[in-house]
Amino acid sequence: MQRRQFLASASLVTVATVLPGAARAAEGARDADLRAMLDRFFYARLEDNPEQATSLGLDTGPRASLKSRLGDASRAGEARQFARAKQERAALRTIPRASLGQAARLDYDIVAYGLDRVIAGERFAYGSSAGRYAPYVLSQLSGAYRDVPDFLSSQHRVTNAADADAYVARVEAFAHAVDAETERQREDAGKSVFAPDYILDTTLKQLAAVRDKAPEETGPAVDLAAKLKAAQLSPERAATVARLMRERVFPALDRQRALVTELRGRAVHDAGVWRLPDGAAYYTAAASAATTTDMAGDEIHRLGLAQVAEIGARIDTILKSQGMSQGSVGDRLVALNKRPDQLYPNTDPGREALLEQLRAQVAAMTRRLPEQFATLPKAPVEIRRVPEAIQAGAPGGYYQSASLDGSRPAIYFINLRDTFDRPKFGLATLTYHEAVPGHHLQVMSALESQDIPLIRRRGFYSGYSEGWALYSEQLADEMGMYEGNPLGQIGYLQSLLFRATRLVVDSGMHAKRWSREKATDYLIATTGIARGRSQGEIDRYTVWPGQACSYKIGHTVWTRLRDEARSRAGAAWDPKRFHEVLTLGAMPLDVLERVVRERMA
Repeated sequence: MQRRQFLASASLVTVATVLPGAARAAEGARDADLRAMLDRFFYARLEDNPEQATSLGLDTGPRASLKSRLGDASRAGEARQFARAKQERAALRTIPRASLGQAARLDYDIVAYGLDRVIAGERFAYGSSAGRYAPYVLSQLSGAYRDVPDFLSSQHRVTNAADADAYVARVEAFAHAVDAETERQREDAGKSVFAPDYILDTTLKQLAAVRDKAPEETGPAVDLAAKLKAAQLSPERAATVARLMRERVFPALDRQRALVTELRGRAVHDAGVWRLPDGAAYYTAAASAATTTDMAGDEIHRLGLAQVAEIGARIDTILKSQGMSQGSVGDRLVALNKRPDQLYPNTDPGREALLEQLRAQVAAMTRRLPEQFATLPKAPVEIRRVPEAIQAGAPGGYYQSASLDGSRPAIYFINLRDTFDRPKFGLATLTYHEAVPGHHLQVMSALESQDIPLIRRRGFYSGYSEGWALYSEQLADEMGMYEGNPLGQIGYLQSLLFRATRLVVDSGMHAKRWSREKATDYLIATTGIARGRSQGEIDRYTVWPGQACSYKIGHTVWTRLRDEARSRAGAAWDPKRFHEVLTLGAMPLDVLERVVRERMA
């Protein structure tokens, strides 16, 4: 179904039956003006975000120079983001919203919302607040030291000499990015803004994994050597990269490691951002940006406690049916996690067997997708393990979209630092979340659409996207994917419980001043998730305040809207029609509610 057909069917009457011909023509002209403006915004932003240009496959032709660059990681670079957001917001106001058609108004509202969020973040003069809130420049999850090698490996393609030269140029730029972030972190440290001691310990470990290798054995040198060989190109450029790592990147990493070591000596153990300048406001803003709702910390906490109780009761019923009735739900889930029949060996063959199970799950679900979806992604999704150099601080699983030009597939990464953290009974629901029908279907339905502006095809709102992925886990259960597999259904419900528990521990640390230890113990006791994985999760919430709340809050909105639509449609219910909302691209949750309810009408 085309976008305009979809939107027209959402209203009681179409625009064409209301507006006279001259008014429709004027409306169409303003729609075209808006589309042209949004395209200008998109391409101007690409100039400051070369990594996204590469990710989308748009670093060719007139933008080929972007392939040799990295984004500006300095404070001045962030200031440009805020300045651009203000300029774009002013330009947007020159087009009266009332003069636009229904589809264009939706584009207008979503872009305006995003710009307003970016502008609001300027009040916080530390870390990052231009959209996503990350209070610490350097952590186990933020910093060029970890991001650039991973980006070069997974996204920078080498098919010819020009691509290889661009790779070398980016390695040279790598040193500048590291130094820029070192300076930003030094400035923030002057305001007493740097990560807690346990975060800096992991950061130092990961810095060592990048730095303490022979130059020719570093990630970029090894990666480029392999890509040159595959492209049948001379290996000399790999030697150049090794030299750049030794002469440029290593000294920059040494400077950064010296600063982090110094800060580790001054660091506190407090987990929450409440200790930072204007910390309470920072958390409120961060949670709002992630969830696209306006819920205070106490409200998030209460919601989490209520949902933990409800989901825990559902798990208890299934566990008892499996003869597991002694101890708390968390205790019984811990015991299930320890069962030898639920674990792959923590060896390379064991990890490969685990990856094969994930591939089989993707294939099985892909065959079932036409039952629920009219629009399916063209791009394939591959499954890979998280690179070992960053697995110590990386999330348990994450998704990377395919390129627009089809040259690179989508990737579902899973962290296999310890297979004990990934028991068999929980693997399927993670696959449905990260791949299909979760992030892969949602992201690519928008990215492959020709009916929405480029600026929105790659748009991201965590409440919408993570809420959808969690809703996808529920949808898999409703489709019968766990039929005859009660342990798999326990894994699905444990995932829901895990996301509800996030509401409690995230608000606990940042609004109620919980310690890292209290949050970790609560997570383990409630969900039964292994301590290593649980500790990694709590550390993630430490440096990404509010983001973890987006999953369950978004899931609550998605399921409520789906249930309302199904109830209203009655016998005429068609899940494919409901799910076509994905082709409109990501949007704030309140906008999603408006769009879906218009469709109900």
